[in-house]
Amino acid sequence: MSLLLAPALSPVVGFILSNTPPPEFNPDTVTPGPWGFFAIFFVAAVTLLLGMDLARRIRRTNYRAEMQERLAAEVAERDAAAGDENKADDR
Repeated sequence: MSLLLAPALSPVVGFILSNTPPPEFNPDTVTPGPWGFFAIFFVAAVTLLLGMDLARRIRRTNYRAEMQERLAAEVAERDAAAGDENKADDR
C-alpha cells in the first residue's frame, strides 16, 4: 500500500520540505539542561517504584490465594475425618 502512495506523496513532501524555514537556533547545542535531567530521573524513579509496588501486590495476592487454598483443604480434611469418626460411632 505504501508503494502505491509513495509516488503520489513525493511532490507533496518535496514541497513541504522546500518551504520549511531553517531553524533559528543551532540544533547541535540545544540540550535539555539540568531540569530535563531531573524530569527524566523523576519519571524513571516513579516508574521503578510503581513496578516494585505492583510486584509486591501481585506476590501478596498469590500468597493470600495459596493460604486460602491450604485452609480450605485443612477444613475439608477435618470435616472428612470428623465424618469418618461419626460413621464409626454410629455402628
